[in-house]
Amino acid sequence: MAYVRKDVSTLTGTERRRFVNALLELKRRGEYDEFVRQHIEYYTADGEDGLRTAHMAPSFLPWHRRFVLELERALRRVDSAVTVPYWDWTRDRTTTSVPWTKDLLGGNGRRSDRQVMTGPFAYSAGHWPIKEGVTDGRFLTRDLGRSAAPIALPTKSELKWALDDPVYDVRPWDSTVTRGFRNKLEGWGTGSGSVSWRNHNRVHRWVGGAMLGGASVNDPVFWLHHSFLDLQWYRWQRAHRSPRYLPADPPGPADPQHRRIASRHQKLPPWNVTPDGLEDMSRIYRYA
Repeated sequence: MAYVRKDVSTLTGTERRRFVNALLELKRRGEYDEFVRQHIEYYTADGEDGLRTAHMAPSFLPWHRRFVLELERALRRVDSAVTVPYWDWTRDRTTTSVPWTKDLLGGNGRRSDRQVMTGPFAYSAGHWPIKEGVTDGRFLTRDLGRSAAPIALPTKSELKWALDDPVYDVRPWDSTVTRGFRNKLEGWGTGSGSVSWRNHNRVHRWVGGAMLGGASVNDPVFWLHHSFLDLQWYRWQRAHRSPRYLPADPPGPADPQHRRIASRHQKLPPWNVTPDGLEDMSRIYRYA
């Protein structure tokens, strides 16, 4: 029977505590840091050589769907009642709203070094030392809203702009495309500065700190963010019944994307699964 992923703002006190405790237990066991390492490994830009599956490619959504599911399975091995909630950043938009509460993810970083000082993931609480990253920092950092050059979270209309596109993705299947649901949601835009960051990318920038770059998994909000993105893929699928994951077939030898992206029936490393096999999760979980 499918279990339910809930809006984080609707969790009871007990559900919040169990979710946090399961994360802390994965961290204590060393399992959590494996997820950080994996995301760093697959954080490949479209300007680099080789296959890219996690970012700047059509498989952005199925890759992260499986990634979140793997974390969820690990959490449920600790506590079978736990699922990954989602953060609706079009509604809970302030630095003090859910999920930035002491009983969930804690709050913003302090001004001097952006170190998070409140909640269960604060370094001072002794539970969340950063062991894997792209810098030598040992503590969780945040800069909610980006104090030096403020930006706002994406709005409902900006999210709808992505959801309304009836095509999943288009050539050349990378960060430069201006049409297609995938990149409108992933958020690589034209121009420079904050206007070029949309939806998914803008949220990472808004949180700041550890959420910038390949080691963004070090902030537990990563999972709530990507659970919400996964919900948007589900909603897009429901709104556009006939379109599916694209490309359906691998780009040919003359195509610059040959062997650089995954088509519908090609395996997504590091798992033995295809985008086609990840399009329907209804037998595993559903959203409240």
